[in-house]
Parts: sequence; C-alpha cells; structure tokens
Amino acid sequence: MSDISRNGAGGGGQAGRIGIGLELDDIHMKILEVLRENGRISVAALAERVGISRANAYTRFEALRADGVIKRFTAEIDHVRAGLGITALIFVTVRQQMWKQFRAELARMPEVEYCAITTGQHDAMIQVRVSDVAAVHSMVTDRLANIPAVKATETVFILDEVLRRPYVLPSDRDRDRDRSRQARRPAQDAEGGVPLGKMRFVGAAEGRAALRKDS
Repeated sequence: MSDISRNGAGGGGQAGRIGIGLELDDIHMKILEVLRENGRISVAALAERVGISRANAYTRFEALRADGVIKRFTAEIDHVRAGLGITALIFVTVRQQMWKQFRAELARMPEVEYCAITTGQHDAMIQVRVSDVAAVHSMVTDRLANIPAVKATETVFILDEVLRRPYVLPSDRDRDRDRSRQARRPAQDAEGGVPLGKMRFVGAAEGRAALRKDS
C-alpha cells in the first residue's frame, strides 16, 4: 500500500503512518477533507476537488479503505426529527472488579449512542438519545441503578450541541495555524515598509548625520 501511496501524483510531506503501513501525505488528507463534507461524492468530482487524476483519486481512495483509515460510510440523521430530542450524558462509577458485567449490560441498551472509559472522578461516560426526560430517568433509576457493577451515576442533560464534526484531521490544525500567522502578520506602511503600530528607531550616529546635511 505504501508503494501505491508514494507513486501517486503530487503530495506533500508525510503526515502520519497508520494501519499496515500506508503513508498519509497531503493528498490523502485533502481526500479525507472532501469526504468529510460529502461521503457520496463521485470519484470524478473527488479528483477535481483534490486536483489529481481520476485514476489517482480512485487508487488513493481504495488504499485508504484497504488500510483501515476509512472504516465505513454511514448516514447522519437529524435526531430531533427522528424522535430522539433529548440527549444526556451519564457519568458512571463502576465497581472495579465488575467491568466485564458493566460492558455486557451496556451493550444491551439501545439508547446508548456512545460510551467511553474516562479518567477523573467517574470511570465511564455514556451518551444517550431518547424521546423525553422520563426515558432518561427510567434508564438511570430502573436499569443502570440495578446493575451490580454500577456504584453511582451522575446525569447531565445537553441543552444545545454547539459543534459536532464527523471527524478531525491533523491538516485542520495546520490550516488553523497558517490562518493565525496570516492574521498576526502586521500591515506594512505603504511608504517605508514600516509595520503599522510600531515606531522606527533611528541610531544616534545616523540621526546626527541627517542633521548635519540639513544644516
């Protein structure tokens, strides 16, 4: 796979190495950026957006899939319109000798969208999507509380999901850094090239020479 990646047209420096050895370069990152916007884009349109040939786009796309960088394609739905207007985070403290039971019981709960083991005060964070507040209450008090592995829970309701990205890429950070540099670059004075908002200091000897010429 790494030979396919290197022999493709164009591309910048290596951004990372994952899976069985595919070397991710700038072209791979651009492909992933385009797919983040539209996972159903045609190969022809993908090639045009990235600026490479169709054959190269197809080869790189298949390499990303074969190497496991792209795991699967799925649909993004509007949870409110689907009838799941309430989202909550449930922080769980687990009895340490009973993790296996906790995982098994959690897998049986269809409301659970996401679960992660965390550091800090609690051991795990569960995100659930349900139709109403009563459903959250029932899940916590009737189901989670009755699991012997669960020692304690704390529930937080999400009022507004401000930002949700399908995924983030290293290239996002690099692009943001470039934008920050551009924003910090001072405007140049049209006459002498002096940055606006800064003073131009003149050495003492240079200043005396200018005074002698004027006199």
